[in-house]
Amino acid sequence: MNVPLDLILLLGGLVSGMLAGILGIGGGSVLVPLMVYLGFTPINAIGTSSLAILLTSLSGSIQNWRMGYIDWSKISSLGLPALLAAQLGAALAQYISAQWLLFGFAALMLTNIYLVGLKQQLIGTKSSAPATKKRKLLSSTLTGSLAGLVAGLVGVGGGAIMVPLQMLLLGETIKVAIQTSLGVVVLTAVSATIGHSINGHVLFSQGIILGIGGLLGAQFGTRYLPKLPDKVVSNLFRLTLFLISIYSFIQGLNISRN
Repeated sequence: MNVPLDLILLLGGLVSGMLAGILGIGGGSVLVPLMVYLGFTPINAIGTSSLAILLTSLSGSIQNWRMGYIDWSKISSLGLPALLAAQLGAALAQYISAQWLLFGFAALMLTNIYLVGLKQQLIGTKSSAPATKKRKLLSSTLTGSLAGLVAGLVGVGGGAIMVPLQMLLLGETIKVAIQTSLGVVVLTAVSATIGHSINGHVLFSQGIILGIGGLLGAQFGTRYLPKLPDKVVSNLFRLTLFLISIYSFIQGLNISRN
């Protein structure tokens, strides 16, 4: 039995929305490989996922705000540099081959597994000096800029890199990092969607279908996250990144063989 494409996209969006709400990732990290598997070009998958991520992250952030888990000062300090960097990433994406976009995506996921693991090793150790305002500003700018660049370049919301960097550079717990990153992703997704739309990479009907599934899934994920232990969330986060990296690498190898 052939499953209708729209139903597959809707279910894919639903799963990505739940992961976004629980782990702060799942937008492009799930949607880009899914769309490539379904036969869409990597650049269209990246552009279209940006639109779906916008709807998903907006839904989850509204729910987090209603539950009192949104810190607007943190979101703005990360989001402003992310907005600018997302435009740069969207512009650069069209000059990189599909194979290397996927290989780079896989490498990014593995790097983030290491960063989360490094943070876990540092928990309980004493820092050499308290963080100054200047250091916090620089760390926020770096984190937001990298997240925005990645959002535009490979079609993820930015949470996959923002969560580990918030934990490592800003000293956030994983739950706070996830909730903050989802709010920032709204901004990066707006910027990335505009950039990819200008370049003709967004498939609007497919993006809306993915986004509808995502916004429903995000409602569930954001409600469930506060109930999970930090260690469980951390392990799920790293496992998800590992599975996505392996899948993306295999897709890149398949392109090189064709």
